[in-house]
Amino acid sequence: MNKDELSNSLADKIGITKKQALDALDYLTETITSTIKDGGDVTLTGFGTFSARQRKGRIGVNPRNISEKIEIPSVLVAKFKAGKNLKEALKSSGSSSSESVSESTEEASPTEE
Repeated sequence: MNKDELSNSLADKIGITKKQALDALDYLTETITSTIKDGGDVTLTGFGTFSARQRKGRIGVNPRNISEKIEIPSVLVAKFKAGKNLKEALKSSGSSSSESVSESTEEASPTEE
């Protein structure tokens, strides 16, 4: 499901216009982004917690020249920890694909912005 489909579903479910739903989603994502960027956490009880963490810098290998070492700088990355209700909902579905989704939600990939 993408952002447009989510806003359409939200609009249909609670009886608001699609524009209002899209605006609400935009505000939600802006608020979460600015809060975690400033070092705070956003907790949606039962669903999960959005936060940011510092990934330590390390020494890596240049993929173009395997013998060359490169320094990978530390970076601030987004993190999502699934809440109890979300974990239970995924476990109760019983399919093997939902188990892998539950495990992958422990830490999200860095987002570009």
